[in-house]
Amino acid sequence: MARLQLRNVVKSYGIHEAVRGVSLDIDDKEFVVFVGPSGCGKSTTLRMIAGLEHISRGEIAIGDEVVNRLGPGKRDIAMVFQNYALYPHMSVRENIAFCLEQQKLPKAEIQQRIATAAETLHITELLDRRPGQLSGGQRQRVAMGRAIVRNPKVFLFDEPLSNLDAKLRVKMRTEIKRLHQLIPTTTVYVTHDQVEAMTMADRVVVMNKGMVEQMDEPQKLYLKPASKFVAGFIGSPSMNFLPARLAGEATDLHLVLEDGTRLAVPASRADDFKHHLNRSVIFGIRPESISSHCDRPGWVPIDAAVDLVEPLGATSMVYFNVGKTGLCASIDSEFAPKARTRLPFSINMNQMHLFDPETERSLAC
Repeated sequence: MARLQLRNVVKSYGIHEAVRGVSLDIDDKEFVVFVGPSGCGKSTTLRMIAGLEHISRGEIAIGDEVVNRLGPGKRDIAMVFQNYALYPHMSVRENIAFCLEQQKLPKAEIQQRIATAAETLHITELLDRRPGQLSGGQRQRVAMGRAIVRNPKVFLFDEPLSNLDAKLRVKMRTEIKRLHQLIPTTTVYVTHDQVEAMTMADRVVVMNKGMVEQMDEPQKLYLKPASKFVAGFIGSPSMNFLPARLAGEATDLHLVLEDGTRLAVPASRADDFKHHLNRSVIFGIRPESISSHCDRPGWVPIDAAVDLVEPLGATSMVYFNVGKTGLCASIDSEFAPKARTRLPFSINMNQMHLFDPETERSLAC
């Protein structure tokens, strides 16, 4: 187990920079998830940590050792891949034992490590089967077992649940998180699924276009996104964004939307934005911060025509327009309206976000 540090790491392919100056400190025993859209550089960064990609510039240190010039086998890491990478002609026991045999460990120690890992992952009864006789979830456990027995300094997971169905993915992410509690090894996990990132991580690294947009605890990313990109990527459904203008005085602020709708800014949020008076902004509000009519403090009423309703069981997604901009509200299905009806909504301005239209950075930071 060890601390992991990336210092201004760059990966170039010709003139294209896939990773652009990433600097991170990952603490010993911490579970960190890299998340972002396809092509953002998260898997490339993971592969550089593993030694599978050459580092164009910068340094990567595991513990106190800079590992730039060390091959994958000398970095004391264990990696779990998306495609499991199991040997089809070997039994589960032989797959797990293979890396230990390459290290020429005593047979008794190898068998003890296999037994311990198999018990931890509940695959003891599968040890004599071959990968072709296993389900996707069982094969993923075997791949994890092969990593566990190495007792590495760092675990690396490269989208390990992408090939599983939705129900099994939920079960496996719970098992991976529980496994980390049992074996608290420094872990870096890559996914494109923000729900996986939010539910599993101690801290989340949100990447975009080869750079780190924000690194923070999941709930802080949700409540205080540093940019419009983070605000839109974290949370499901995605945050609503509307062009607006911040007007008024320091003690009496309001947002003017493009259709002329005026939304009062609560006094509790005035200090966050009082230095940005009389300027264009991007107003962000999450679907769960919009409700059917509510008269609690900080909730501002608006009147809108419902365009579409998507029932999802306990909640319903309700779509409507403000000016030319479409919004989504997440509403208790018991109070969900019918499509093509007009009714009052309320926006919780206590949970509003404002972003700079040019830089797209949060004005509250």
